[in-house]
Amino acid sequence: HSDSSSVSVPPLKPILKKTWVLGSCVFYVFFISIMIFPAVSSGIQSMNKDSGNPWATTYFVPLTSFLLYNVADFCGRQVTAWLQVPGPTSRMLPLLVVSRTALVPLFIFCNYQPRYHLHNVFFAHDLFPVVFVCLLGISNGYLGTLPMIYGPKVVPRELAEPAGVVMSFFLTLGLAVGSAFSVALVHSI
Repeated sequence: HSDSSSVSVPPLKPILKKTWVLGSCVFYVFFISIMIFPAVSSGIQSMNKDSGNPWATTYFVPLTSFLLYNVADFCGRQVTAWLQVPGPTSRMLPLLVVSRTALVPLFIFCNYQPRYHLHNVFFAHDLFPVVFVCLLGISNGYLGTLPMIYGPKVVPRELAEPAGVVMSFFLTLGLAVGSAFSVALVHSI
């Protein structure tokens, strides 16, 4: 005879009831971030690309897009160890998360190349993508980590671990949907 072990499935309904706002925040943070980075951010060229200057030709994209984003993201995550504001039930958290939507047009109107549909470059100076990448990275790190910390804390202790799994699902979903939208975004520029 074989031993049958019972596997208990955590109750998703009470977990989702308590974490859906936080999960939506995680989803949207990563949706916006992956929609912009790296698909759009790495296509932004220096305005002096034809100058022959190594900064403009070789180092601009790797440093402003990749290094700067990852350092800013890391810093945003680290800040959550000391500062956890707004709180898990604050209406300010979803507001801050949704406000990151403004980053999409900011990046689109930097010097992204090649441009087929939107020919205007409103943020021509090389400093603009640097500032925008810093904002994207810091806000991704901070606003992406806060709800991940809060999710397991807003449910009863015995549901904390499955709540963490649910939060990870929202994060993964945000990355998947954001990457799909990044293709459309790049083709619309």
